[in-house]
Amino acid sequence: MNILILGSGGREHSLAWAVKQNPKCDRLIVAPGNAGIAQIADCAKLDIMDGGAVVTFAEENAIDFVIVGPEAPLAVGVADRLREAGLLCFGPSEGAARLEASKSFTKEICDAAKAPTAGYGHFTEAEAARAHVRAKGAPIVIKADGLAAGKGVIIAMTEDEALAAIDDMFGGAFGGAGAEVVIEEFMEGEEASLFVLCDGENILSVGTAQDHKRVGDGDTGPNTGGMGAYSPAPVLSPDIEAIAMEQIVKPTMAEMARRGMPFQGVLYAGLMIKDGQPRLVEYNVRFGDPECQVLMMRLGAQVLDLLHAAAEGRLNEMSVTWAEDHALTVVMAALGYPGDYEKGTPIGALDTMPEDSHHMVFHAGTAETGGKIVATGGRVLNVTARGATLQEARDRAYGMVEGIDWPGGFYRRDIGWRALG
Repeated sequence: MNILILGSGGREHSLAWAVKQNPKCDRLIVAPGNAGIAQIADCAKLDIMDGGAVVTFAEENAIDFVIVGPEAPLAVGVADRLREAGLLCFGPSEGAARLEASKSFTKEICDAAKAPTAGYGHFTEAEAARAHVRAKGAPIVIKADGLAAGKGVIIAMTEDEALAAIDDMFGGAFGGAGAEVVIEEFMEGEEASLFVLCDGENILSVGTAQDHKRVGDGDTGPNTGGMGAYSPAPVLSPDIEAIAMEQIVKPTMAEMARRGMPFQGVLYAGLMIKDGQPRLVEYNVRFGDPECQVLMMRLGAQVLDLLHAAAEGRLNEMSVTWAEDHALTVVMAALGYPGDYEKGTPIGALDTMPEDSHHMVFHAGTAETGGKIVATGGRVLNVTARGATLQEARDRAYGMVEGIDWPGGFYRRDIGWRALG
């Protein structure tokens, strides 16, 4: 098969790495890719938000299968354009992608499906939102309704923080994503992620993970897109996963099908777990980043077969083969992230890093300039390792981190602490 992956981050590097291991992959193109992806696949300049351009590129390059990595192209219907052109594609339709693109839509679906989630209000005007906060008090969660690249959620521990967040969102801090706001009750417990493949009818769990959203050690500081992750998530036991599938995922998928927008792709259910009961925090309609990196490290070559089956509507024939192992990834980010950060700082010693089924440095925000790898984003590298135990995976990952020469970067030193203590 000739395969095209859309995207340029750590998620797409790890997807490309797993797909490339499968002998069914003849040619792999990633658009636009990054410096790390360019070492294992062909990279192409392509506007991945333009469905017509993606279709033309796929046809000109005899692409058999397209995997859409990020949420933004899904939200504007790129998967629909590909399917209309008769191209096989992994990723939900524009309608089904609203499960991530609109938090108020997700809440409406959860209400209809009776899926347990936080109580909420949906607001299009700041004054009504402020009144809701004053009535409910803190802690409380303020969310931009639309896509904000993982940053549009403020967990306000005081009423003043909540009111400031509302002013920021309606004031344009998150662009169009904050034109509408969802305000939720604060849920206590431990958060973990469940990933399921869907083909419009059948559902198959492909693993659990837990990420670290806050920028600083001990889960302190502002929320980020994720500073590290590990898989499996011990808190998401098989019993709790079964409850989540029966009470949250399956009813959601049934409701989407009932509305004429069956879901095909990967559904990422963010869950809050307390006293053995999961509640939905949010849905994403793509693999998490950096959770994808630890899932791909554990799944390997079978990923292509699983995604292909989901796209062709034959997930009922598939099962996932798990090794009894663990994976952990540490994000190396540019100094200043998630605020202002410098771009273009050089990264050294990457060529000394091991690359095998137990060790990989997945690139997120990198480019090659004059033969050197430089940082181009906020989250730049995902240093990922596998081991028989989580401690072994962690030791391997941090051993690699310490060997990377990047004075312009920083990382958390406690990834995995919830599971390891």
